[in-house]
Amino acid sequence: MKYMALIYTNPATMTPPDSPNFGRMMEGYKLANETYKRDGVYVSGDALQPATTATTVRVRDGRTETMDGPFAETKEQLAGFYILDCASLDDAIRYAAMIPGAAHGAVEVRPIMVFDR
Repeated sequence: MKYMALIYTNPATMTPPDSPNFGRMMEGYKLANETYKRDGVYVSGDALQPATTATTVRVRDGRTETMDGPFAETKEQLAGFYILDCASLDDAIRYAAMIPGAAHGAVEVRPIMVFDR
């Protein structure tokens, strides 16, 4: 089963790229990526630009409406994701716990819906 691990962080408490802790945090992501690939669960993943670059799209009565920014105003914002192919939710949670963002934000693990084609 494929699971999406959604990484949420508070931009106000994110590790700045010019700080000594940034390299340590990135090493944690490197280790997670290497582990996912070695274990054969990695499907894809990436970091996202800040929520301030988002555009929210809605279609109402056949008209497309756009709004700058994310849909919800929250302290924690979606910062990145992984798609992992795991045997169980317990495995997906174990791998999600390796994501450095889980230590200062949150990682939501959700199964990907499979539709018969």
